Amino acid sequence: MSDVIKLLPDSVANQIAAGEVIQRPASVIKELVENAIDAQATNVQIVLKDAGRTLIQVIDNGCGMSDTDARLAFERHSTSKIRNADDLFSLQTMGFRGEALASIAAISHIELRTCARGSQLGTKLIINASHCESQEPDVCPEGCNFMIKDLFFNVPARRKFLKSNQVELSNIIKEFEKLALVNYTVDFTLTHNGNVLYKLVGGTFRQRIVAMFGNNIDQQIVPLTVDTTLVKITGFIGKPENARKRSAMQYFFVNGRYMRHPYFHKAVNSCYDELIPDDAQPNYFLIFDVDPETIDVNIHPTKTEIKFENEMPIWQIISAAVKETLGRFSVVPSIDFDKEDAPEIPAFSLPHATTPPKINVDSNYNPFKDNANGDSMRNDSGYATHAPQHYGSDAVTNWEELYKNFEKAKQEGIDEFGEMDGNEPATAIKVDEEPVEILQFNNRYLITLSQDGVLVIDQHRAHLAVIYDRLILQIDGMNVVSQRVLFPEVIHLTPSQNAVFEEIEPEMEKAGFGVSRLSGGDWSINSIPPGLDNVDIMELINEVIASVSNGGLSVKEKIFENIAFTISSKAAIPYGRKLQNEEKSSLVADWMSLNNKKYTPNGKIIAITISLDQLSKMF
Repeated sequence: MSDVIKLLPDSVANQIAAGEVIQRPASVIKELVENAIDAQATNVQIVLKDAGRTLIQVIDNGCGMSDTDARLAFERHSTSKIRNADDLFSLQTMGFRGEALASIAAISHIELRTCARGSQLGTKLIINASHCESQEPDVCPEGCNFMIKDLFFNVPARRKFLKSNQVELSNIIKEFEKLALVNYTVDFTLTHNGNVLYKLVGGTFRQRIVAMFGNNIDQQIVPLTVDTTLVKITGFIGKPENARKRSAMQYFFVNGRYMRHPYFHKAVNSCYDELIPDDAQPNYFLIFDVDPETIDVNIHPTKTEIKFENEMPIWQIISAAVKETLGRFSVVPSIDFDKEDAPEIPAFSLPHATTPPKINVDSNYNPFKDNANGDSMRNDSGYATHAPQHYGSDAVTNWEELYKNFEKAKQEGIDEFGEMDGNEPATAIKVDEEPVEILQFNNRYLITLSQDGVLVIDQHRAHLAVIYDRLILQIDGMNVVSQRVLFPEVIHLTPSQNAVFEEIEPEMEKAGFGVSRLSGGDWSINSIPPGLDNVDIMELINEVIASVSNGGLSVKEKIFENIAFTISSKAAIPYGRKLQNEEKSSLVADWMSLNNKKYTPNGKIIAITISLDQLSKMF
């Protein structure tokens, strides 16, 4: 039998490695900018054409390379960052594997001009698909100038599956934001097709955040600082009232490197429990400084997944620091009860209640010195207490009448609950050709029988789903008539959002939005679809942009879904409303006809079934 195992050529091996390291144009920018930072660059310029498909140029003023180093840098596993395996556990640089430049060279045309610091003459290198075509001396500034042309030109399948220019540009900007945020002392410039998207000057971390996300963010964040033997954490967290349902600004950095860490993300989020809605996310910008020997960054090719040796103690440190910061800056919002899902609460009144009792107050009265000796009246906890107030005798008379009213209210409650016991004729529907009763409980739930057991239906959510289904059928595939707003709303988009919004603007207009470009990332909303009068337009647009960026539904489908859901939420039967028998029957029948009967469009459960087995176990 002949041998069948062969050693792959370097060009093929490099293309395989490129599939892991270089996923899209944003990956190229990440690798080249990180190399520039490792080279102590203080100024980095990025020039793009066609969202990186045609050209990615990265210019830095770092230490540069000699002619020999420039040629060797494109070989696999060649690096100046580490020398042996032990160096992997004390990394001080962004790169260390020596795979990035070899991977980029395998799938593009590269032209490199570089000059080592202190040298009078540099070198120019041209590489096509891992093949070095020429290298010659060149007069150029100190640092490196990489030009990556025709990315994935020799891997047509990868090039074919790149997204549109707007989506790829959005991904590039997101990657750029991560790099520019953590390296806030470095000057950055990002240009696309001749338009300058970012021009950032080195400064403080807060100045960099404001420069990237607008002046409004400065009023929405508070500083956080904690220094322990395990970790030093600095940065900013967002105020609860500025939490976002979409596109929250959430950034973790460790030792100058961006990281994704769901465990630490949960630590921050848990501190906002009861302060923000369940579907909202807080903003945060946190930088971790730890001993390099206590983390492992060599887990994933993108180097964004970091393993910490002391995850549990750091989780507790994060939680304590965020809670302390929220309390220290008094950013906890006042209590605001959510009435969306709350049943109606009847008003109570005392008999003969006309006007409040009249109380004579001495102008010299001091609530903290109101006893005969002028001593402060405080309880054991140290808080001031008030002396008992004596009202007129009218407030404590007529007990018999008050008790009668109490008995009357009690009996009314029993009568209302009696509906569950069959005191009122219940609506009947048919399941397996047998009539089944429909009962309403607490003016919120409909209870009936099904083939599997007892069915409990949320009347508001069921009606919402019915209306939503009808609206989708009505507005799908047609233009929506818009209505002018009295005062146009101005929204500000980040460069990444702006790149996507420019692409979806025609579809937004078809859906009923009238928009006009102002300057930079500012847009004026002049008209909106009917039914969105009290809706946060900025939040809605953020949701649409996020859906497009993530490659979800089409723009038009997503816009129509938001419109239909908003109108349905307002028109659905509210909690606390008592339904007539015909309404119960009609609602249940309409709901049963839906394809998706279990969940509302926003993912909430509409109905639950209590099986006979569950009932048996309960008893």
